[in-house]
Amino acid sequence: MVRVLAFCINAREQLAFTKGLCAVDEPDIWVRTLDDQITLWIDVGEPAVDRIKKAARLSPAVKVYSFNSKSDVWWDQGRAKFNELTVSIFQFQWERIQALAALVQRTMDLSITITGDSAYVAAESGGCEVSWVPLQVS
Repeated sequence: MVRVLAFCINAREQLAFTKGLCAVDEPDIWVRTLDDQITLWIDVGEPAVDRIKKAARLSPAVKVYSFNSKSDVWWDQGRAKFNELTVSIFQFQWERIQALAALVQRTMDLSITITGDSAYVAAESGGCEVSWVPLQVS
């Protein structure tokens, strides 16, 4: 669900999901040009600093959406190294992501409204608001 939310936040032409966990050398979401250049690399979770360094070499724009219950620890441990990179990092509140995950059903119709640093997700089973905090913006 966080991948879907990150996709909606960054919606634009050519934005696409990758193969996900099957392809460790690819981001979760990306924008590729017609000549196969990566112009936007989006990772969801708490990727290693080395992975983000590689992403910054391959793409002019890199975004990370962190959401785990240990996200604060991940950020504190990597902050100094991330500050050396041209990367934007955003953090979702874990409790809000859990509320978002509670909306999951086998088949779903979602409506997502994005305003500023917040998204309201409406589903047949209910709705929730998910906001994010920019930890680093490049």
